Amino acid sequence: QVQLVESGGGLVQAGGSLRLSCAASGRTFSSYTMGWFRQAPGKEREFVAALSWSTSTTQYADSVKGRFTISRDNAKNTVYLQMNSLKPEDTAVYYCAARLFGIAVLSTQYRYWGQGTQVTVSS
Repeated sequence: QVQLVESGGGLVQAGGSLRLSCAASGRTFSSYTMGWFRQAPGKEREFVAALSWSTSTTQYADSVKGRFTISRDNAKNTVYLQMNSLKPEDTAVYYCAARLFGIAVLSTQYRYWGQGTQVTVSS
């Protein structure tokens, strides 16, 4: 099985920063795209950022461009989401996801999911 475990969520004031981690195990991920999604109560799961493991190509939702950065550590099979200048509207459960092959922005295109980590941004 492919296992994804998120960590790093928490409570932060608006304007603050958090770094989320997603530790991947069970397979090598050189042919995978890693994604971050988020879901607030009563809302659909939405795309945040994605990274192609092999090419380092990235893509971001317009709402987080310039504030969030997705990156990876090949040695640790870990993907990160650095979140700066956080806003209350960033409050959500953040999920790490993985899919085989190319970069994608739809949650339905990702096969593997972590359990999520809560991010709460206070105003």
